[in-house]
Amino acid sequence: MDIKEKTMLRGALVGLGRMGLTHLSILRNHPKVNFVAICDSSSFVLRNVGKYIGIEAFKDYRKMIDEVDLDFVIVATPVRLHIEVVKYAVQNNLHVFVEKPFCLDAAQGSEIVNMVNGKNLVNQVGYVLRFNDVFRDVKKLLQAKVIGDPLFFKMEMSGPTVLKNSESTWRSKRSEGGGCLRDFASHSIDLVNYLLGAPEQVVGTVLKKIYSKNVEDAVYSTFLYRNGLLGHVRVNWSDPSHRKPTYRVEILGRNGKMIADPHTCKLFLKNAPVDGEFTSGWNMRYITDLTKPVRFYVRGNEFTQQLDYFIDCIFNGSYGNMCSFADGLATDSIIEKLIKNSAERCGQYG
Repeated sequence: MDIKEKTMLRGALVGLGRMGLTHLSILRNHPKVNFVAICDSSSFVLRNVGKYIGIEAFKDYRKMIDEVDLDFVIVATPVRLHIEVVKYAVQNNLHVFVEKPFCLDAAQGSEIVNMVNGKNLVNQVGYVLRFNDVFRDVKKLLQAKVIGDPLFFKMEMSGPTVLKNSESTWRSKRSEGGGCLRDFASHSIDLVNYLLGAPEQVVGTVLKKIYSKNVEDAVYSTFLYRNGLLGHVRVNWSDPSHRKPTYRVEILGRNGKMIADPHTCKLFLKNAPVDGEFTSGWNMRYITDLTKPVRFYVRGNEFTQQLDYFIDCIFNGSYGNMCSFADGLATDSIIEKLIKNSAERCGQYG
């Protein structure tokens, strides 16, 4: 049956960790989604999910995809498994939402992007900040050149994720997608890509250990652009002064400046636009001025908005997703540039 003729989509989830449970809770309440299967490696999790919410449970995602009639799959496994699960789903013509980061190897990610090109399959990566209403507003203001051409930016992210050395968790293992760069800073890098585009070059990159022995806890780098724009990215997941992860972006343009976080945008204008929406000097825009209630709230409006957008794209046949596999690959490619630049710097400076 053609998707447009359906009234309900049949979905499945692979990976029942923290993000998997978030996605499951949101989409099980979607009026046009019937969640029919889950897959996880934990027998305890599968037994209890199957018992209490009545969803068919599998340990093998291939068996699940082969045996269950599905329209889409949500992939929230450890990062090292993303590519193999996504590839199998795409080969079986399923729409796919995969958690960030897209992959650990940009070459493998490129193979998947090439696979979905020409297929009528919605593909999305879970960079949730793209769906935050303040940052979406910042994007619109930049496109309208309200502050003029951007000249300089600072992207900062801090949080108390790792405050002691622990070698027993996935966060301390590069092979599992651990380390501040892939797990934490990828959000900031993708947000820079979304707002300002991908840099031509990264320089002066430092991947700094604070508590961890095997991975970095902080990322510092300068992004350079062909048009003369430059910016600093500073990310630290070992900062005890924060209760939870915080984001802040500052963008200086020829006509003013924007300072934004997920809740507010401060806008300074040298010359006010003629439409009267803003005045010269400082202007404030709050999340409550920009957002609308979502149908089901978990952790933040943007988490529901990104999944509802994914489902809407499937029904509407919108395959040019605003956070596609190609977008995820662009972020992964910059991550690889940062790793390479840091290694070159260490070789030069010791």
